[in-house]
Amino acid sequence: MRGVHELYDKEQNLIGVFVESDVWIKIKQDFKKILVKHGVIKEEPQIIEPLEDWELFKKCWDFKYPYDFSVKCKICGNFTQNWEKDVEKKFFLTAANVSGLVSFRCAKCGAKIVKKHFKDKIVTECIPKKD
Repeated sequence: MRGVHELYDKEQNLIGVFVESDVWIKIKQDFKKILVKHGVIKEEPQIIEPLEDWELFKKCWDFKYPYDFSVKCKICGNFTQNWEKDVEKKFFLTAANVSGLVSFRCAKCGAKIVKKHFKDKIVTECIPKKD
């Protein structure tokens, strides 16, 4: 089979399969669906970001300092300079409100990052994912 190679140990027992990158790009999503269907992995829930709340938060911004678009996870070290512009989502917005509370979910480890915007400073908390 072109692009897919079975790997065997010295006793000819199948130990795995190697899929070339060009083939993997084509089958990755279907493969994940098959693994979920057979209970090999759990389906990852889709995170719907409250972007309307985020836009309202920015529109009502009245702090004396500029907004900091960077997000850092103190649990796993995941970091972005600007979460809004990331092509590969490193963080997902989970909440934003006009009182200055903004929270994110780390795509790498699942931790919750909370940014509390006060009159003169931002306080950031990082809460590990609870299993």
